[in-house]
Amino acid sequence: MLDVAVQREAGWPDLDWDELGAKAAAAAVAQTPFGELADADAVIEIAVRLTDDDEVHQLNSQYRQKDKPTNVLSFPMIEPDLIEALTQNSDDGEVILGDIVLAFGICAAEAEEKGISVGDHATHLIVHGVLHLLGYDHQGDSEAEAMESMERAALETLGIPDPYLIRED
Repeated sequence: MLDVAVQREAGWPDLDWDELGAKAAAAAVAQTPFGELADADAVIEIAVRLTDDDEVHQLNSQYRQKDKPTNVLSFPMIEPDLIEALTQNSDDGEVILGDIVLAFGICAAEAEEKGISVGDHATHLIVHGVLHLLGYDHQGDSEAEAMESMERAALETLGIPDPYLIRED
């Protein structure tokens, strides 16, 4: 079972973030070989923090040595190749997959630029973050294409259009 806890700081719109986070995480996991995690006996925990650009800037600088804010950061707690073993052998039935942190200012600006709601864009960023927690990355072209394909498929199940289409206004 997936358990997504969302902590929202001031500034973020008043939405049902717990439901949005849970649906985004489940949709992301369903696109991977870890799809059965949603039905596992163990509780797979993911924390999502909705905060401001300054906090994300600080985290990005501290953990990635990049002196700027970014839209989403992911902090995996376990190696992806250990996830299945941990879910089957967890002492207390709980496995902490990791944390995802979103920056409001950047998320809102990107949503406006794309002509979509902050909620839809945040959903995309949570899907993206969950895939990072599961070991997916976008360093090379083939990795990026594979990850974007999973993101598109996850978002489609949630009724959110392809975030990588170029808008022509």
